[in-house]
Amino acid sequence: MATLREFQVTFDCAQPVHVAQFWCEVLGYGLAPDLDSDSPWAACTDPTGVGPRLFFQRVPEGKVGKNKVHLDVRAGTGLVGAERLATLESEQARLQALGATHLYTLYADEENESCVVMQDLEGNEFCLD
Repeated sequence: MATLREFQVTFDCAQPVHVAQFWCEVLGYGLAPDLDSDSPWAACTDPTGVGPRLFFQRVPEGKVGKNKVHLDVRAGTGLVGAERLATLESEQARLQALGATHLYTLYADEENESCVVMQDLEGNEFCLD
């Protein structure tokens, strides 16, 4: 049997504290204490201890191209049809107020339920599903 390992998700970014604060709001995570806005790193942790730690580190280059990995924020788990879409659109509006950008909505079809594709403050794609 394989050994279970903890992991963290690391974001390269220009403004680690600012981006970390955004993701804390998205996920209900807590920000590492004692950081000033010029800190070269920041971290968010799940207060329940279940979810992975998110780590944000300053890098000199900006984002180029599409993410190879993205987060799926599970806002509509267990919901279908119009109820799911309404829940996703409500969460989309909340995140846009925090500075996220809506890219496009994939509407339900015969095989898949709806999901919303967005970007965080520095252009990292993520999905609401």
